[in-house]
Amino acid sequence: MSMEVAKISSKGQITIPVSVRNRLKLKTGDKIVILEENGRFYFENSAMLAFKRAEDAFEGEAQKAGFETEEEMQEYMKKIRKEV
Repeated sequence: MSMEVAKISSKGQITIPVSVRNRLKLKTGDKIVILEENGRFYFENSAMLAFKRAEDAFEGEAQKAGFETEEEMQEYMKKIRKEV
């Protein structure tokens, strides 16, 4: 576990230390999500969290659709794109 300290401005703003921004892959203009669990607060890169949730939601769907390999799925996608 690591710990960083940030100071709250008079407007309620904090500056996220550069080491934390780097670990979260945050850049200027990115948004963060603040999560609360059992009285503890966590924050995450909102784009990365959304991507992870989408990835989790689609897990196993290619197999359910009958694709055995990623290449099969890519070939099917190319075929559909040509039709559209």
